[in-house]
Amino acid sequence: MEIEQDHVHKAHNKNALLYHLVCPVRYRRQAITEAVEKTIVATCIEISKRYEIHFTEIGTDIDHVHFLIQSVPTLSPQQIAQTVKSITAKEVFKHNPEVKKMLWGGKFWTSGYYINTVGLYGGKDMIQNYVKNQGNNTYRQIHTSTLQLSLFT
Repeated sequence: MEIEQDHVHKAHNKNALLYHLVCPVRYRRQAITEAVEKTIVATCIEISKRYEIHFTEIGTDIDHVHFLIQSVPTLSPQQIAQTVKSITAKEVFKHNPEVKKMLWGGKFWTSGYYINTVGLYGGKDMIQNYVKNQGNNTYRQIHTSTLQLSLFT
């Protein structure tokens, strides 16, 4: 099997799919504390082990989270967003009960989200810089990882 940098190699395909996913906290509450950040990172690492979803970067800005995600063509952007949002919300409430008090109705994320494809050749660095430099100087990078060379093989 040939391994080429930044690509996912499967039995019958090779791809380099990257997504920029932004998830705002419900009611835009400023609920992203250091404890919540740690829960989100730990949860995303576990998601990577169970699903064909790899987090190359995660960043926060008090009331929303940016995810730079590498995945496979069999998962739609909607499936990726739904998986990330549902599992992280459940774990945030489980490990940070004080957050649930801030957000009546039992939902951590808004019902909506932003997702965009990121071009590997020319777009990834630009989006990473955008994610790092956006916001009101409150952005904190809480996770980074290199693209996987032979992810999911």
